[in-house]
Amino acid sequence: MSKPISTIRSPTCARAQTRPLLWLHLSVAFAVTILACQTVRAEDSDLSGKDVVSTTCSKCHATGLNGAPKIGDEKAWANRAAQGLESLTQHALLGIRKMPPHGSNFALSDIEIQRAITYMVNQSGGHWTEPISKATLPAERTGEQIVNAQCHKCHETGVGGAPKIGDRDAWAPRLSHGLDALTRSAINGHGGMPARGGMVNLTDSELRRAIIYMFSKNDEVGK
Repeated sequence: MSKPISTIRSPTCARAQTRPLLWLHLSVAFAVTILACQTVRAEDSDLSGKDVVSTTCSKCHATGLNGAPKIGDEKAWANRAAQGLESLTQHALLGIRKMPPHGSNFALSDIEIQRAITYMVNQSGGHWTEPISKATLPAERTGEQIVNAQCHKCHETGVGGAPKIGDRDAWAPRLSHGLDALTRSAINGHGGMPARGGMVNLTDSELRRAIIYMFSKNDEVGK
């Protein structure tokens, strides 16, 4: 006696039913692989600016492709450095002119992009400090610590027209517009002073403390 037609499964029908299962297994395996890669990437330390430039930015910035400022071109980078790290970072994140968002590398974190910008600026005549991850950012520094670490390089001797610590006549016109205005000037850079005094990982409040410290030292230095 032959089997009912409804129970007979042709080879073609069997293969058709196994295909969805095969694709499901492949999809799950692919997702697990991607997740594993992301986990490893997250556990790794952030890339340095040099690493990011080498793997991503150099494709355009090494040769000036599509109007990108060429690494080493001090004039081209000076104009951009004057805008400050925050502004340049936004350009890189969102894309500008022919540059795609994130330089087409969406695996890069914001801090890695900032490091890449800093590296290119420094390779083109700048003297910025490479940003550190907020996850490892130390407690905010005192005004004295900041001045001793960075500001004294110019303000101690008056390099580039910087008002010397203790020179009341030099500081008076700068403070005439108030502490907030002077802090904004330090954040954005002014004259021969680069943005954030060339120490781009300084917070706004740290810059304010440094200014207060240099101002308050005026009375002491004169004694």
